[in-house]
Formats: sequence, structure tokens, C-alpha cells
Amino acid sequence: MAAPRRPGSTEGLFATNHKARRDYDILEAFETGIELRGTEVKSIRGHRVSLDDSFARIDGGELFLYNMHVTPYEQGGRWNVEPTRVRRLLMHRREIERLAGLLTQKRVTLIPLRVYQRHGLVKVELAVGRGKRVFEKRDRIREREMDREIQRAVRTRQKRQRE
Repeated sequence: MAAPRRPGSTEGLFATNHKARRDYDILEAFETGIELRGTEVKSIRGHRVSLDDSFARIDGGELFLYNMHVTPYEQGGRWNVEPTRVRRLLMHRREIERLAGLLTQKRVTLIPLRVYQRHGLVKVELAVGRGKRVFEKRDRIREREMDREIQRAVRTRQKRQRE
């Protein structure tokens, strides 16, 4: 018997887009299905997927994911497909129309955050994000460094008080 999964476990997580949270302010996130072909599911379950530089776009009332790299399955042979092919994302029409409305704002785009498994199906977490500007990124780095210095000072002061 398999051990029960713990809440918050990343067991079903196949890939994350680390750059997304750094380069974008996430406004809203959605869960979408993804249309896969051939041996792509086996490759994804083997964690051979990358979301670097990937993005989503609405074309003709349908949602598509671009530049997601799925490494071809080694034993796939002729059933393997192109690694960076355009893949259709599955959402209800009303949700796609709502996304289209959100995308009319400036500097807003659709970014995949992670690829994971839910109830045996591969899902993509898609987010509406507003691109951060360079000075915003610098400000965030500066804030983080200041917080670290404050924490360091607090720790050294606590050590001195104990002695």
C-alpha cells in the first residue's frame, strides 16, 4: 500500500517557472488542462519538461502555450513529437473570454507558473502577470538586502545579550 500524501507535498509537481515570479507581478492564477500527444505524458512524468521562456496567447478564441520544452521520450521512437511545439491549453470558453478582457491592459501577459498532476491528469497553472520594470526589480533587491542586514544585526545583538 502506498504511503498517504502529505498536504503541501510537491510529489505531483513536474516543473516550475522560477523566472515568472521574479520578472512579473502575478495578478491572478488559473488551472488549465493541456492537450498532449504521443509520449509527451511519459516525458513530463519523468520531469523532463521546462517552462523557461514559455508564454501563452489567445488565438481565434483558443488558448495556446508556446516554447514549453518537453524532452522527447527515449523509447518513444516515431511517436515522439517536436520538443517545443505549440500546445493547446484547455479552459472553458467563458474563462478564455475573461482572460482576453484582462489582457487588454498594458504590460499584461499570460505566463505558465508550473506543470503538475491532479487526479492523474497533467495540468498547467497559468497566471496573468504584469511585467516588472528594471527599477522595480532593483528596489526589490535593495529591500531584501536591507532585511537581511536587519536580521543579521538582531541576531548578533541577541548573541551578545546571552553572553
